[in-house]
Amino acid sequence: MLRIREAIVVEGRYDKNTLSQVVDTLILETGGFQIFKDPEQMALLERAARRRGLVVLTDSDGAGFVIRNRIKGVIPGQFLKHAYIPDVYGKERRKRRRGKEGKLGVEGMPPEVLEKVLRRAGATFLEGDAWAARRRPALTKGDLFAAGLSGGADSARKRQELLRRLELPEHMSANALLAVLNGCYTREEAEDILNI
Repeated sequence: MLRIREAIVVEGRYDKNTLSQVVDTLILETGGFQIFKDPEQMALLERAARRRGLVVLTDSDGAGFVIRNRIKGVIPGQFLKHAYIPDVYGKERRKRRRGKEGKLGVEGMPPEVLEKVLRRAGATFLEGDAWAARRRPALTKGDLFAAGLSGGADSARKRQELLRRLELPEHMSANALLAVLNGCYTREEAEDILNI
């Protein structure tokens, strides 16, 4: 498993699933064109970009470039790196037919291609001491439970209040919140946010 300092943004959950088998980092989704309607999701991308850098990895079709350009138009360039997958024609296994342009997306790329495009984009690969310095004990679901944000009678309301305070999407699950807290904040910062 490759470890990368920057967070990575992809279009959808299948892209995220494929990429998570290759790299160990915070992987965020745009939800396709949902990014145009969701200012909270864009704020989350910008926060991740400012805290640790952001690699934009969208499909190589026209829709992927529209999404990439939206991100590029909102987030300052010094926080972004762009990874481009090659044009490979075919269809993903889970789909009945090819996409509109007939190209494979991120989910259809083999691991070695994904590693290559990330290296070409200038992603910071962490190894040995660099990874150990970055790694810290991660927050767990138990920490969310202790903070009253999961598993309790009033936890959904408390979690919604925290999401609003952090300017995060309201539909974010407890697991997604945990990933953001572990990916965008130090353990100490996250504990302060949760007041634990």
